[in-house]
Amino acid sequence: MTGTPRRRHVQVKSLASVDAFRSHCEDVGAEIPVDDVIATGDGAPLAQPLDTEAGRLGNRLAILPMEGWDGTNDGRPTDLVRRRWSRFGSSGADLIWGGEAFAVQHAGRANPHQLVIEERTADDIAGLRRTLRDGRAEAGLDGEPVIGLQLTHSGRFSRPDDEPRPRIAYRHPVLDARVGAGGDDVLSDDDLDALVGRFVAAAVIAEQAGFDFVDVKHCHGYLGHELLSGVDRPGPYGGTFEGRTRFLRSVVEGIGSAAPRLVIGVRLSVFDLVAFRPGPDGVGEPDIAGDGADAPFAFGGSADGLRPDLRETHRFCDLLGDLGVGLLCVTAGSPYYNPHIQRPAYFPPSDGYRPPEDPLVGVARILTATAEIKARHPGLVVVASGLSYVQDWFGHVAQAVVGQGVADVVGLGRMVLSYPTLPADLLAGRPFERRLVCRTFSDCTTAPRNGLVSGCYPLDPLYKDSDARVQLAAAKRRTRD
Repeated sequence: MTGTPRRRHVQVKSLASVDAFRSHCEDVGAEIPVDDVIATGDGAPLAQPLDTEAGRLGNRLAILPMEGWDGTNDGRPTDLVRRRWSRFGSSGADLIWGGEAFAVQHAGRANPHQLVIEERTADDIAGLRRTLRDGRAEAGLDGEPVIGLQLTHSGRFSRPDDEPRPRIAYRHPVLDARVGAGGDDVLSDDDLDALVGRFVAAAVIAEQAGFDFVDVKHCHGYLGHELLSGVDRPGPYGGTFEGRTRFLRSVVEGIGSAAPRLVIGVRLSVFDLVAFRPGPDGVGEPDIAGDGADAPFAFGGSADGLRPDLRETHRFCDLLGDLGVGLLCVTAGSPYYNPHIQRPAYFPPSDGYRPPEDPLVGVARILTATAEIKARHPGLVVVASGLSYVQDWFGHVAQAVVGQGVADVVGLGRMVLSYPTLPADLLAGRPFERRLVCRTFSDCTTAPRNGLVSGCYPLDPLYKDSDARVQLAAAKRRTRD
């Protein structure tokens, strides 16, 4: 992947037909399933019902969890948060996978405006669920969505106030320096025992608020995910596979005892690679310690950390089955240190790097892993993600993903910020609104990293016409300069 020629990649928006999209995928070596025509009506693959342990889905589209930067300082929702949840409800998707990443304690927030799930915020959280359901009703949509809530602790990337406050699972030869982590920041076994209790208490609040399931987050470099790669961590939470999955097992068993009616899912970075950095030309390149010592820290990655190796991932999926966890949302890597494999984009965040490969290669990498997992673990309900970059051809690809058994459900993340009714339009056979399609400008990432609220600044009029957009433009200019 690092040998890709240093050239500008063709933008998907310039591909004027399905045949052109398919041909370009072949040119860049991206094996992406795509159907010629999007079917509608009762026989349409995306309109097929699906029974899950959390409830019956009337269609195969999902809203993926996103980390908002627009809550209050003490972790409660604002009108911007409620607007987003109302739009999730009116989207037409029947599965709401988390909707939002909720920190289980203040110290575990990834930003000073992330929502927190604690007893003091329980009424606010129940209100968000009502807001989502009201949005669905106001849109005239039938049936009830299946609604989950994502539980997280940001671990290494904790920033609960104005400065980074990393809480790490182990010392990392590259990432420690990026977040300013030291030896005192390593979570003790007692700390992790206490966090198990916090996840369980948060799940009880979610159950009482009426949510159908919780997602015990294990992705994107946050604490649950980082523990999976803690091969050098001593003690009961590290080293062996059993040690590295102790946190998950303890949380799942605790929820089973304290909230037995609540269904559990896991969003998992099914593979990881080494950290990347901008090269001399601004293109991403591996950021590897002198002796390659960080390669073993890539869960689901090869020995050199440069490509997927799903052997431990399959073992993890087997463990999910043993624990009675039947819902799996597939993602990869981390937005902090290798975003081109996590959410492929043509335009990187202002503090990022240009993609070292055509972004469609990144989409194909995630889908290939998803297909392998679904084939090896047919008992799991698998939700695919990472598809925003296919842009105008989302419906054609999503239908093929479901129709060919790559995944059971296809999720939408940042795409739904710019085009909130995309699922409803696809299911009803309405024309695709190209003016609303996410072009992966990455402003929804650049803005929060500059202390601004999250949202789609290029396409959503609420953000496009705001003072925050002026501040965002100035911040991008400063970064360029």
